[in-house]
Amino acid sequence: MAKENKSNDRQPVSSEIHLRRLTVDEALFQLDRYLNDAFMYGLSCISVIHGKGTGTLRQAIGESLKDHPLVKSYRPGGYGEGGAGVTIVDLDRR
Repeated sequence: MAKENKSNDRQPVSSEIHLRRLTVDEALFQLDRYLNDAFMYGLSCISVIHGKGTGTLRQAIGESLKDHPLVKSYRPGGYGEGGAGVTIVDLDRR
């Protein structure tokens, strides 16, 4: 028997998303969907794990976050947060 899916059943949303080893297009698609889910779940700060690599993915993610309506601010990860392989995002809590 299938479990009934109620609208008030909320699946937990992690405070981080792993986008390493994805193409830019795949990563940006998943990031946009994740930002919406994280916002709806009520998260205020998330970590986007993109890896260090050549910096192409990090740059594309930064461009996407710059104009995203749910993003209040973002910055590179610091020491102990993943450094250049992570972007820390503060979501706008309108």
